[in-house]
Amino acid sequence: MTWEEIGGLETIKQTLQESVEGALLYPELYQQTGAKAPRGILLWGPPGTGKTLLAKAVASQARANFIAVNGPELMSRWVGAAEQAVRELFTKARQAAPCVVFIDEIDTLAPARGSAQGDSGVSDRVVGQLLTELDGLQGCTNVLLVGATNRPNALDPALLRAGRLDLQLKVDLPDVNSRLSILQVHNQGRPIAQVNLAEWAEQTEGWNGADLALLSNQAALESIRRYRAQEQTDPKLIQITGNDFEMAFQLLSEQKTKQ
Repeated sequence: MTWEEIGGLETIKQTLQESVEGALLYPELYQQTGAKAPRGILLWGPPGTGKTLLAKAVASQARANFIAVNGPELMSRWVGAAEQAVRELFTKARQAAPCVVFIDEIDTLAPARGSAQGDSGVSDRVVGQLLTELDGLQGCTNVLLVGATNRPNALDPALLRAGRLDLQLKVDLPDVNSRLSILQVHNQGRPIAQVNLAEWAEQTEGWNGADLALLSNQAALESIRRYRAQEQTDPKLIQITGNDFEMAFQLLSEQKTKQ
């Protein structure tokens, strides 16, 4: 995953490049100036805005290993199992350093202590273990934790203090220029004919990156359906037209209305 494969989000990409890649690729500069790179990053915002893609790009461009887990995967009903899973996760990361650890839905793993009822204190112990591991990363400069959530208010406040998830970036819905960039990324290399992507960027106000990727793919499927109905035999003749995008847009708009 490269930065060029992620449409829009230019400010966030620049911030991540400067604060993360620099520390992993040019540690001598940080050592010389006494600067410290963030040990943890929180990416928060609505679903489908590219938080996972950003974490993958950080690892890929910094030439680091990448370990990805979902917060609920580490939870267990067995006493001590969840804390052990957190310990093992960071142990693997240290062994694979330089490494980026990505925890999606981190709010389910580290909710505010005292907020969970009826879990026998499992959540509180997991939060404590996660804080311990993060504090232990202070002496391990080549392991980075990236957490993603769409509920930042549900996180334990201790997780957000300096030295833990100290770089917090909001990944918001794309504006019109970002939507155009996303559409261009997802339609690069496709046989598009007579399609004004700028117009579709204007029409998709409030859509996230995942929606735009689905729109592009659905338009391609519409072109395949139309091609097969015409009983064509040469796949080189297939083209994705504005009508295909219109059909895809109507279908997805209906789905979003039902949601």
